[in-house]
Amino acid sequence: MAANPLSDKKLKHYEKILLKEKERTLKLLAIISDKMKKGSKDSSGDLSSFAIHQADLGTDTANMEKEVYLLEEEQKKLKLINQSLGRIYDKSYGVCEITGEYISEKRLKSIPWANCSVEAKEMEEKKKRRKH
Repeated sequence: MAANPLSDKKLKHYEKILLKEKERTLKLLAIISDKMKKGSKDSSGDLSSFAIHQADLGTDTANMEKEVYLLEEEQKKLKLINQSLGRIYDKSYGVCEITGEYISEKRLKSIPWANCSVEAKEMEEKKKRRKH
């Protein structure tokens, strides 16, 4: 493997992008958490807060499941952002964690927290599908 093709200037550029995305993700996590807390208070057992119709209950449940999913996805993203920032600081950013090859700048521009190349991700997905 040759020297990392990302210059210090490019690493700094990606650091700024990741820090902005981290801030945005933290704000979104706070909003989702607040919304979920308010939702759980609404269903605290007070009969006046219960949905009257079964369809309303289903909608409430579906909305809560959606919020839990969004919360989990944003938490995963935050973890990847933090890992990417660590790789920027140790100058290993842009290297695929699976193959050791470099991740294309096209991929890093679209998903700056990517930790593997498109090819490695596709191989990983194929393995998952074979198992199921």
